[in-house]
Amino acid sequence: MGRYCMVQRFSTTAVGGGGGDDDLQQQQQQHSLTITPGCIHESEYEVKKSKFIGYAKHVQSWDDALSFLNDIKAQHPKARHWCYGFRTGGLLLQQQSGVEKDDSERDGGRQSALLSERCSDDGEPTGTAGAPILGAIQGQGLTNVICVVVRYFGGIKLGAGGLIRAYGASARQVLREAEPNYQVVIPTTQLSVTVPASHVGDLYKVLSSLGSDVSGDESTYGVDGSFTLTVQCVSDKVDAFTSALLDATRGQASIL
Repeated sequence: MGRYCMVQRFSTTAVGGGGGDDDLQQQQQQHSLTITPGCIHESEYEVKKSKFIGYAKHVQSWDDALSFLNDIKAQHPKARHWCYGFRTGGLLLQQQSGVEKDDSERDGGRQSALLSERCSDDGEPTGTAGAPILGAIQGQGLTNVICVVVRYFGGIKLGAGGLIRAYGASARQVLREAEPNYQVVIPTTQLSVTVPASHVGDLYKVLSSLGSDVSGDESTYGVDGSFTLTVQCVSDKVDAFTSALLDATRGQASIL
């Protein structure tokens, strides 16, 4: 299932390296956060003899999240409920996208082209478990994360309000304990760049001038001698990269 991360202090890391605390705070305002890949965080919370065990993990997709959820169910076969909140997509992009309801999720999973959110009450009264867990993820500004809360019933009913508070508190507790392993998520865009062979050097000079914001990956040569490179570019630097490359190649670059 991955390694369990025992952490004691806050030390947020910007993906791709970077500057000091001021730069990091600016990135946190502009981008989403996620939990360091490979870490599984666990925390226990008890209310009136009911035990709530929260788990949080970085995921890349719903398939990843579902696999982790099934692992947790297998780990706790005698639990009463396995409730969760799941979120992928960038917070920057959320404001630009319409959010559509997904009827496949009983308690209202939400999806769009850029943002995907799901949650489940797993048999608890509607809205008392999944929504508070998802709200905790949103409140921490996280994306690419699943948070699962396992409940062992203690014999005392908590009521709707008590369940909302308990599931929300359990999720917030494990997510906050994961803070030392938060990373900034910087959205990137994949581009296919083609230039004549005579401008290959210009292409790499532009890549170098933009530093860690742009990186080249797979490359191929065409039968006409043209050179095509797959480029990963920080999304808000695409315009700068495009402008610089077109200037360097005198308009002879194709960027898709």
